[in-house]
Order: sequence, then C-alpha cells, then structure tokens
Amino acid sequence: MYVRHLQLGSFRSWERVDLALRPGPTVFVGRNGEGKTNLVEAVGYLATMGSHRVSSDAPMVRHGDAQAVIRAALRRGDRELLVELEINPGRANRVRVNRAPLPRPRELLGLVRTVLFAPEDLALVRGDPTERRRFLDELLVTRTPRLAGVRADYDRVLKQRNALLKTARMARGKAIETLDVWDGHLTDLGGQLLAARLQLVADLGPHMARAYADVAGADAVPAALGYSSTVPAAGDGTPIGPATPIPPAAELTAAMRERVAERRGDELDRGVTLVGPHRDDLVIHLGPAPAKGFASHGESWSLALALKLATFALLRAEGEDPILILDDVFATLDSERRAALASVARSAEQTLITAAVLEDVPAELRGARVQVGDGAVTVLEEIGDGVEDA
Repeated sequence: MYVRHLQLGSFRSWERVDLALRPGPTVFVGRNGEGKTNLVEAVGYLATMGSHRVSSDAPMVRHGDAQAVIRAALRRGDRELLVELEINPGRANRVRVNRAPLPRPRELLGLVRTVLFAPEDLALVRGDPTERRRFLDELLVTRTPRLAGVRADYDRVLKQRNALLKTARMARGKAIETLDVWDGHLTDLGGQLLAARLQLVADLGPHMARAYADVAGADAVPAALGYSSTVPAAGDGTPIGPATPIPPAAELTAAMRERVAERRGDELDRGVTLVGPHRDDLVIHLGPAPAKGFASHGESWSLALALKLATFALLRAEGEDPILILDDVFATLDSERRAALASVARSAEQTLITAAVLEDVPAELRGARVQVGDGAVTVLEEIGDGVEDA
C-alpha cells in the first residue's frame, strides 16, 4: 500500500497542500515548526482516526476555520482508492471512499494501514498504561476492523456504568438492579476485547523478540511481551508466547463477570468500574523483569523501536506492507538503531520520513525529497500525477 497523492485543506498549519508521492522513501526536510509532521500526521490520521500528538480533533483544524479535509489517493496492488475525510470538531466527521459516503466514519478503520514511529513512542515503555492500551487497541482494529465497534460499545457502556455507580453510591436499591444489566453488557464486550488483546500479544511477541535482537544485538538480554489484567484468567503479566493457550471470549466473559461481582462493594464505594480491559496493561519484559522502571534510556529507546518494527513485521506477514511513517527519529538514534530502522524502511513499499537536517537520514533513504518551509512544500524531484478534486 502507498499514498500516490495527498491533498489537505485547513489541516493543522496548512491552508492547502497538493502533493504527489511515490513508492519507496520520501524525506520531508525543513526547520522545526514548519509543518513537516503535520503532513505525515494527516496520513496517520486516515489509519487511526486520531493523532499521535493530541487526543482531540480540534487541533487538527487550522485556526479560524470550521473544518479540515484530508484527501488521499492510495494504491493497493492493482486497485486505487480515493479516501476523503472531513474533520468537524464538535460534530460528526464525514468519510467518503471512492466518492461513496460511509454510514459511520469508523468504517474507514483498517482500510488504510500505517505504522508510525515518533519520539512520543518512548512513552510506550516509560509512560502509563493508557499509552500501551491505546497501542494495542489501534493495532487490534487495524487487523480486525469489526473490533472498532466492540471497543466503541465497551467505552459507551463503561461511561454509563460509571455514571450509575456514582448514583448507586448515594441511593442503592433500584440502581443496583439496573447495575446488574450493565454488568452483563460490560462483561460480554470486555470478554471479546480481552480475547483479542491476548491473541494479539501472542502474535506480536515473536516479532518483538526478533526486532529487539536486531536493534540491541544478538547478545542483548531478550525482550518479551505479557499482559496484566484485572481479570486473573486473562493474565498476570508473565510473558506470552506462541504456545500459550488463549482462553476463548466466552470463558473470559464468565471470569470477568465473576470478578466484577467480587469487586461490587469496592466499586460502589469508589463510584468507578475497577475491573475490565480499560484498567489492564501490556507488559514489556527485558529479561526477567518488566522494562518499566528497570530499562535504561537506551534500552527503552530500543524497546520502543522494536515494538514498532514488530508491528510492521506482523502486518506485513498478513499480506500487505503498511505505510511506514518515521517522524523526526533518526537524529535521536545511535548508529546501530539507525541501521536496523533503515533496513526495514528501505524494504517497505512506502516510507515517509521527516527530518530537520537531511544528513540525519541514512543515505540509502534519501529518495524523493520534499522541502518544507515558508508555508509551502516543494518537491525536489517530480513524482507523478495529481488526483482529481472531489
């Protein structure tokens, strides 16, 4: 998969962008603050319906404008897709694929596949569990788009159940009966998410181990992945391997329902849901210990990079290269990590790279170059045709 042409309207700092792209590596070069990251962020947004930099849509829209537009022509084998997305903060976004509207914007998820590595990804190792849960769920939806609906329904039920818990804390009785109904919804959806996350960790783990060995050296302490859950049957954080049996969703639903019943009193006292995927964590192991709190700064960088390289390898193994986006990372990496990343980037069908200084990018990745500055993008090597306006 690759982006053949990208158009932006009122997206971030850009009033309008009209940019042809090609397979292979493309480097966006310009001083910090000129809008390089905004360009690749738009491609990433098509894949996740979100930004790797902020949690809301409002910053996606250029100051003073009401909406932003991303339009991309993508090649998937011998097919071409035209994806158009309107970002409307405070209102529903709108999506069209080949000019046909999608009833729900989330139906776009899984259609565009990207893997993005950025300095913010250090938080996957050193940050709080929220970052790792988000990573898992975005990858889940990329692999299995129907899980976007499961995740959205789980979040909705969780919000309503939390509101009910706060009410029930004040006036028990009828509210408790209603809570039983929401418990069923929560655990049915939670069991599905738990089963999918556990299978993902099992599938991703071997790729992670190989990627970390490539990045840190074959003699380095091995890396592994585990899952720590508020539902004991779903994992205690120990490493999960390909041979680890994954409980079926129905079994995890039953285990979650039992655990919710056990914690009912605590939840009523605190007015919040204490059991479920929303409180779980992906555990990154370095040798016998969890990496968080034990890994050095260099090891943390290696683990974050290996996690993204493993993601790329997993998606590639399923039949299609995702678009690889490398946002201002080469300047922060030493020679070994740069070489490992460059090897994968060179082999990807399309790699989009941002850099303040061209010399920070390995020579073998300096293919097409786009100069970014003074509110304009200048292609230093012509790359093909445009895309018809919608």
